[in-house]
Amino acid sequence: MNSVELLTQQTADAYQWTNKLVTSIPYDHWEDMPQVIDSTVSWQVGHLIMSFYYHSIMTIVGHQMDIITKVPLQPYNELFTSAEPEKALGKADPKELHQQLRLVGDKSIEIIQSLSVEDLDSPLEPTPTPHPIAKTKLEALDWNIKHTMWHCGQIGLLKRVIHGRFDFGLQKQN
Repeated sequence: MNSVELLTQQTADAYQWTNKLVTSIPYDHWEDMPQVIDSTVSWQVGHLIMSFYYHSIMTIVGHQMDIITKVPLQPYNELFTSAEPEKALGKADPKELHQQLRLVGDKSIEIIQSLSVEDLDSPLEPTPTPHPIAKTKLEALDWNIKHTMWHCGQIGLLKRVIHGRFDFGLQKQN
């Protein structure tokens, strides 16, 4: 397995875990904000939409019109990048967020698969905001995986508090 195949698989796995968790939480609980966590599923999903786009699309190949026409990136940037989750309450439809998360995730995987191993050492595409971690495409894609799993953990905590423990399919031993 080469580096591109490994990044593709790890990214797909991180996205799959995230989608499993968010799918297990009914949309009518996506705006619940437990005091102990001070976040919502909607904010977490909106934040991941923006981070998938930035870390694994925009810095890798530049803006993509097929995403820009379907996801309101500018308003989402204001709501989900660094704003407090409270400011995003009621501002986005959970079902639409979920569909957009899948759309951006699918585009991200498509882009990663299109790269050559040599592309991974290339510098990032220029962006108005410099990448906080990465200088190369490999570093940005690696960070995207880590960042996704960080937020997947937060979504797991939200799930546990607002809708019960996630069933990983593990069997209890008697």
